[in-house]
Amino acid sequence: MKIVYRAENIIDANLVKGALAQEGITAFVSGEYLTGAIGELPAWNLVAVMVADLDVERALPVAQAIDAALRQERDRPDACAGDALPA
Repeated sequence: MKIVYRAENIIDANLVKGALAQEGITAFVSGEYLTGAIGELPAWNLVAVMVADLDVERALPVAQAIDAALRQERDRPDACAGDALPA
């Protein structure tokens, strides 16, 4: 398995996982249970979305599109939660 997306949180990771599922790509969110240990562990690079090696080429553009939409939304001064979901 290969990492196609490093998430800031489990919500973003599951958005990517859901988008991949819509494309017929099985994905796994690793580290989602580690976020409960924040305070004892460094709070970065804990959550990642992984796919099978043979799905990496198809999965990367999907993950990158979601990431771009999330980053663009976070950079908006008037951003509201949930607005970044791609159509």
